[in-house]
Amino acid sequence: MGRTVMPISRAIEEEFQSWGKFRRALRKEDQEALEAMFCAAKFHVAAAAYASRLSPLEAILVSVLLEHQKALTRLEQALAPKPVAPVARTE
Repeated sequence: MGRTVMPISRAIEEEFQSWGKFRRALRKEDQEALEAMFCAAKFHVAAAAYASRLSPLEAILVSVLLEHQKALTRLEQALAPKPVAPVARTE
C-alpha cells in the first residue's frame, strides 16, 4: 500500500502553526503581515498540490513571492506615465 500524503492545505496550516512563537514575538502589524503571507499561499493551493514539492514551505514561499510580484506589477502600472495625446493647434 502506498504512503499517505498530507493534503497541501493542511500542510500549509501546520506550517503556519509551527511559526506560532515567532508570530507572537512580532508587533501586531507584523503579525497581520505574516498572516497575510500565509493567506497568499492558500490562494495557490491547487498549484502547490500539482507541483508536489517535498517541502510545503517551498510552495508557501513561492506563492508569497508570486503575490508580491503581482502587487508590484500593479503598482508599477499605476505609477507609469500615461501617454499624452498631442494637442491640435489651430492657427
